[in-house]
Amino acid sequence: MKTYDIIVIGAGITGAALSYELITRGFSVLLLEQHTIPQNATRYSYGGLAFWSGTTPVTRELCQQSKELYKTLSQELNTDIQLREVDLLLTIPQDNNPQEIAASYQGFAIPPQLLSVDEACELEPLLNREAISGALTVKHGHIHPEKTAQAYIKAFLLAGGKMQISQVLELQQKDLLVKTKTDTFNCKNIIVCAGGFSRQLLQTSGISIQLYFTHAEIIKTPPVDLQLHTLIMPGNLQRPQLETESTKHDRLWNESENLLGWILDVGAVQFQDGSLRLGQISYVNTNPQADVNHLKNEATLRDNIGNLLPQLKNISGIPNHCLVSFSKDNLPLIGTVSQNSNIYIFSGFSNPLVLIPPLARRFANYLAGNEDNIIPIFSPQRFIS
Repeated sequence: MKTYDIIVIGAGITGAALSYELITRGFSVLLLEQHTIPQNATRYSYGGLAFWSGTTPVTRELCQQSKELYKTLSQELNTDIQLREVDLLLTIPQDNNPQEIAASYQGFAIPPQLLSVDEACELEPLLNREAISGALTVKHGHIHPEKTAQAYIKAFLLAGGKMQISQVLELQQKDLLVKTKTDTFNCKNIIVCAGGFSRQLLQTSGISIQLYFTHAEIIKTPPVDLQLHTLIMPGNLQRPQLETESTKHDRLWNESENLLGWILDVGAVQFQDGSLRLGQISYVNTNPQADVNHLKNEATLRDNIGNLLPQLKNISGIPNHCLVSFSKDNLPLIGTVSQNSNIYIFSGFSNPLVLIPPLARRFANYLAGNEDNIIPIFSPQRFIS
């Protein structure tokens, strides 16, 4: 049996980027993914790059590093990841005070500019002016997330990495074995990049971790004729509050199934091929395999989208579901899952497409023996008193 230096579990943008960075540092790497076409948060992502959103010295530094890295990433990976700059429009509901919403963004590296209703509708003609009291705008990066993950995987394989499609069933801590439905693999280190499934996989293997997930629902459309001029998201995002509330009682996450609340944040983005992503409903159910009522969720989602963007309410599209991981403090978990362990986690990113590329590069260097002043900040051990 071949022994790999590192086995990476999960081929979304986290596992793909990290595997590529590791193989270029000289590690022998096996990347495991359970689906031929990954059904993960990367596939249904809006693709936004919030380089402007750093709120601390560390996150601002990483945002700047990410912006510089992306400038040459298509060339490095030899694939067009469709990097561009778009206008982000953060809509403010009709019953909200625009000045109060704008004030809540003053801590960001580049605070968005407040727009009147007329200015917002001039920037995005598809908006229903009766649904908003104003909006915020800021320049926003954008990529095709699936193509970016695929580009990382392609470059990883060309550099000598190995990949296998097989569901991971269990990790054996003592012998560092990874058991899948078809094989058992031996390695020196394991890195779990399985997003919302990471918690369950580690728990099945006897490892507890303070990593959580929401179930997210979005509508994905084929290319359409109408043109959305901006990337739209709500100015008063509800998801952070949902995450905070759902992690107050960690014991609930150790039970088989708990429904801990849901929210709806209306957003929309159009990709370069004309297709749209419309969303999203987020709800917390501690069972990652929980049944999803697609019809009810789609109807609710379409009603709310139609209120803000009437022409998009009944547009042809298919509802999709994925898990989105997060931590208690909106920062990722990067490092060993327990003291003196060779099992690592690389997950829980709240600003994933911005933070993953620079942190994957830094983490690979860190595992290669180089000192880093940022990686230890994200250690899962920070939640252990």
